[in-house]
Amino acid sequence: MYYIGLDVHKKTISYCVKDASGHVHREGTIGATRNELDWWVKTLPQPWTVAMEATMFTGWIYDHLLPHAAQVKVAHPVMLRAIALAKKKNDRIDAGKIADCLRCDFLPECHMASTEIRDRRRVLRYRHLLVRQMVQMKNRMSGLLMETGVSHEKKRLHTQRYFEGVVWNHPEVSAHIRPLLRVSRESILQCRKTEYALRKSLQRDPLLADRLQRLKTAPGVGPITALSWALEIGDVSRFRSVKQAISYCGLCGAEKSSADKVMRTPLSKQRNKHIQRVLVEAAKVAPRQSPELALLHERELQKGNANRATLAVARKMVSYLLAVDRRGTDFVPSEQRSTAAA
Repeated sequence: MYYIGLDVHKKTISYCVKDASGHVHREGTIGATRNELDWWVKTLPQPWTVAMEATMFTGWIYDHLLPHAAQVKVAHPVMLRAIALAKKKNDRIDAGKIADCLRCDFLPECHMASTEIRDRRRVLRYRHLLVRQMVQMKNRMSGLLMETGVSHEKKRLHTQRYFEGVVWNHPEVSAHIRPLLRVSRESILQCRKTEYALRKSLQRDPLLADRLQRLKTAPGVGPITALSWALEIGDVSRFRSVKQAISYCGLCGAEKSSADKVMRTPLSKQRNKHIQRVLVEAAKVAPRQSPELALLHERELQKGNANRATLAVARKMVSYLLAVDRRGTDFVPSEQRSTAAA
């Protein structure tokens, strides 16, 4: 077996080919294109396995090499300390160290979602980008009106009736900002239409439809939360416990212990920020829909920290969603479970 380490960049890929004893058979640089990868694959000794760091370019290279390699692995960049802490660092050395980690089975491998999930996740994250742009344009419109001293209701500014009937015809609206307001309004409408189309296409996707229906039976889980969970989490079998899922979602702090000293840090930055944001937002309204979550929120709130109460609800929602996904059945509230048991 030959072990190959790849150091992937935007335009080039540095590689290092080693055998089981660590002898370097070949190393060099190729262009980061499919044609050059096809040519390079034909020159490799057989059989071979390859590893690379997780970057924004990893996905298409992983898919392209998977049919040719005995195994393709992706390394967690933060946990690959051998490269990050090296005194001498360049692309050739990095590729060699990745090959050594792969050869000695020291590679900190990370989960690689299927192509189908990654394609749909890309659509969902683009939808999140459109939502952020809509919020920015609404804030920009409100800022324009405040700069010129025009009184308005910010919460109603995005509605067509209020904009056309009150803001646009307001006598204090300057002629200089009217074109800017119109462009901002049109941008919001265009983003809203695109966001709606993307969201509906995901909800109607045959690969996700049944799973989304089950997830939405959990308290506090709406269409966006269900979509984010299904596409950001992917295969739930990779989590051996609820604690691992909570850690992945960024709902707990890191621990730094030494001897008899234990220090808990704030929420860890090593998390999936997309699912974290969605779960925290959902946890703010979930207690209104579930007596069990409302009781949990109230109990944590009595300790004096509202943010910790929200995090406790979010962690409970993770346990609900994980249970629904593992069992493949709809969520059953505790009251109904108690009645059925009796």
